Amino acid sequence: MNDESQVVGLLLAAGGGRRLGGRPKALLTHRGRPLVEYAVRVLREGGCTAVHVVLGASADEVRARARLEGCVLVDNPDWAEGMGSSLRAGLASLADTDAKAALVSLVDQPGIGPAAVARVRAAYDSPASLVTAAYGGKRGHPVLFGADRWPDIAASAEGDRGARAYLKAHESAITLVECGDVAEPYDIDTEADLKRLD
Repeated sequence: MNDESQVVGLLLAAGGGRRLGGRPKALLTHRGRPLVEYAVRVLREGGCTAVHVVLGASADEVRARARLEGCVLVDNPDWAEGMGSSLRAGLASLADTDAKAALVSLVDQPGIGPAAVARVRAAYDSPASLVTAAYGGKRGHPVLFGADRWPDIAASAEGDRGARAYLKAHESAITLVECGDVAEPYDIDTEADLKRLD
């Protein structure tokens, strides 16, 4: 198994869509199917053969409605605490695997496609890797965390900040991979954003 195949996709898809009237983001419709399916496909087409998906809000409904065959589905009972709890749950699910890195993406960023995933994934070089996509030089998703970094990232991940504090503290170690020419890093957060889905 070469190193590149040990980069596992980690999709955070647990959010309850509070600003969307409580509609779970994973179940928003995009291109005729639940958004979580699209996000998994992006990770796979970007080169992640293994994908772990963290579910939270309406997890049973997501399981029933979305085709997620071949994915490892991870339940986050603490999803309402924010993205940090989902990141912790996802990294914990990778602990007993052969994964050397986690490529983390968010279910509510459909403007980020396989090209950006492939670029960030290609920047992996060791279990100490720390890579983020950049848009006009500004850090964004997806983000790649080498396995050596998982314990410290999990320890610092809380609330809705995810790994932000860790990334800020380790800025000098980050490899930035410009993706602004192939992706748009918008979020689907509000009713107005829904027009970006098709």
